[in-house]
Amino acid sequence: MTLAPAPPRSDAPPAEPGLLALVGRTPLARIHTPLPHPHPGFWAKLEGLGAGGMKARAAVSMLTGARRRGELRPGAPVVESTSGTLGLGLAFAGQALGHPVVLVGDTELEPSMRQLLRGHGARLELVDRPAAHGGWQAARLARLREILARTEDAYWPDQYNNPDNPAGYRSMAAELIARLDHLDVLVCSVGTGGHSAGLVGPLRRRWPRLRVVGVDSVGSALFGQPARARLMRGLGSSIRPRNVRPELFDEVHWVGPAEAVDACRRLARGSFVSGGWSTGAVALVAAWAARAEPGAVVATVFPDGPHRYLGTVYDDAYCHAHGLTGATPAGHPLEIPHPRAAEAVGWTRCRTPAAALAPAPDPTPVPVPRPPAPGGAV
Repeated sequence: MTLAPAPPRSDAPPAEPGLLALVGRTPLARIHTPLPHPHPGFWAKLEGLGAGGMKARAAVSMLTGARRRGELRPGAPVVESTSGTLGLGLAFAGQALGHPVVLVGDTELEPSMRQLLRGHGARLELVDRPAAHGGWQAARLARLREILARTEDAYWPDQYNNPDNPAGYRSMAAELIARLDHLDVLVCSVGTGGHSAGLVGPLRRRWPRLRVVGVDSVGSALFGQPARARLMRGLGSSIRPRNVRPELFDEVHWVGPAEAVDACRRLARGSFVSGGWSTGAVALVAAWAARAEPGAVVATVFPDGPHRYLGTVYDDAYCHAHGLTGATPAGHPLEIPHPRAAEAVGWTRCRTPAAALAPAPDPTPVPVPRPPAPGGAV
């Protein structure tokens, strides 16, 4: 017997499926701006120029996958935790597919992003204090579970562990393969692990000797470092999602907020294209990779544009107050032999990221100058 699909909920917004054609197909730009040192150049996928941002790819993939399996009823609400970028992607996917979207953020979320998410029709709930264990992320997830318990038919995509998250980036891999004749090094920011996990498989099938460099935030626990208060949002995590697979990476770099700000501002002045914390961090590392291996083809992904960060990365008063100005990043990172060998407090490199999966002694600080870090996105 064939069952008829459930009718849409009466309170569901109208679907706009034509929006789905706007996802992806973003430009690939050649970056030569010194960051701060000269380099031969690298390729950057400008995901901030796509409708819904980079994470619209993941959001559409997760919602369509859930609908296909019957986990998400037509018109049912979608509830997710976000530090901002995935929320924008879900607001886009919700409009395209006809689902109301409820986002759980925290009071560290920039006012401009709050306004943007609400302007795109999402309902936003904010937690006002971090959890004792797990910080803001744990606090958001606790509120999310409360909403799920009281909301009929609500669906939680669980971006941290959902395999449809990385699956959404296969289209980006196909776009890179179509544009590049060869690729030696891929530099990926790491947060939920979605775009790195989604890109590596297809790109390594095309170029088996591809080296993958992960870029994390200082204070992030993704690769075995201790979780600390973090100023940078959207990069790193206080938990390790299943989608983050350290064994996929040939090396990992931890970058601090001052280094990311410096790269963002240099990009804005020298290439016009720029972005936020993650963009600055991957640009710094991609420029270093191009300089360290002349002749190598290096590519990275700029996850978003600068507009969300006008009150932080591009605000002189904010950067001065948080100690993010005045220092020029080093020409190369410090190196540690094991992800837990020492605590990274500035730009640091480790060539054994898979060792993060094994137990190790508590880290001790690496002697790198560190700007004051106020309570941030843990």
